[in-house]
Amino acid sequence: MADPVLRIHAAPSDIDAKAWNSLLALQAAPSPFMRHEYLDALHFSGSATPESGWTPQFATLTRGKKLLAACPLYIKDHSYGEYVFDWAWANAYEQHGLAYYPKALVAVPFTPVPGSRLLAVDADSRALLVHGLVQWCKQAELSSLHLLFGADEDIAACEDGGLMLRNTVQFHWTNQVPAPGSDAASATAEAAAEGPRGYADFDAFLASLSHDKRKKIRQERRKVAEAGVTFRSARGTDITPADWDFFYRCYARTYREHGNAPYLQRDFFQRMADTLPEAWLLFIAEREGRPIASSLIALSVDGTAAAPQAAYGRYWGALERVDCLHFEACYYQPLTWCIAHGVGRFEGGAQGEHKMARALMPVKTTSAHWLAHPAFADAVERFLEREGAGIENYMEHLDERSPFKAQP
Repeated sequence: MADPVLRIHAAPSDIDAKAWNSLLALQAAPSPFMRHEYLDALHFSGSATPESGWTPQFATLTRGKKLLAACPLYIKDHSYGEYVFDWAWANAYEQHGLAYYPKALVAVPFTPVPGSRLLAVDADSRALLVHGLVQWCKQAELSSLHLLFGADEDIAACEDGGLMLRNTVQFHWTNQVPAPGSDAASATAEAAAEGPRGYADFDAFLASLSHDKRKKIRQERRKVAEAGVTFRSARGTDITPADWDFFYRCYARTYREHGNAPYLQRDFFQRMADTLPEAWLLFIAEREGRPIASSLIALSVDGTAAAPQAAYGRYWGALERVDCLHFEACYYQPLTWCIAHGVGRFEGGAQGEHKMARALMPVKTTSAHWLAHPAFADAVERFLEREGAGIENYMEHLDERSPFKAQP
């Protein structure tokens, strides 16, 4: 039997879309962000290209015509759009007269959503892919290889392959009625393992929270309603071109208000509307008959009519300022939709302890890192040991601040 062959591709379009998506469907933690359509749109819209510092080098592992494994791979000359911060490592390299960039990155650009990264037919193929990536980085004389927000299977393969692990914290909501005597952490684990015992409606969700958190959410929602703001939602092909245009105005404005150009081009969202519409849910806030804000949510899709298993808070923006509008658009409207449609999980994105007040609970996410320079690898490993202990303490501290009311 012929040995597997590692190939590097200059664009996602060089890989057969059906074969890629079929491989993704086999994984334990697929997401719409790893769909071929999504990655292809990032490239051809000009959002993730060499000009923006993302040089595609997608990897495939094949035996004959059979695709055994694959992953998105980029050469980076900066660390923007990653959400796992290694600026200090780059600065340390520079201070010692060494080049940290270019580096290799296995990730979805601009998308801090955990999920499968190393698509493989089995564990052996995944391990071969990790080994091949490290060897390729050595041959290309790259400083390092980083896999961000990987699934458990990816992280295990990377650890077995000698990569160092790093943890960060995100905040996720689960459509799980807390059982008597359970805490928030165990409820989250049960929801992931057994599937949700969903809330009947938003009021039932509020009833699970402590009095002060319940009161605060009601006050925030009341402020938005009293300001005369109403919401409408649209999913998939019901999102009109005018809706997409308005959303993009909001999205771009948010970035520019923070002094940055938007990562994603308008054409990216047009390509999503054309090729992956079922993965998108848009909320538009209106006042006096005119739109004033929007939030875009991604949904897990598997090609069936089943309810999405997960929703992902992605982008938001407003043209007018209304007190608490952000919370309503980005949390309460999506959570209400998730409850009504039986969605088991809502992921709020990177960072943000304020999300705990809305019952998004802390979840540990993991990345994996390989550094070519032995001395720097040793130094980073020691740093990660200290950082990891800090993350554990931080998680314990957060768990003590559960927004849920105490169970008898």
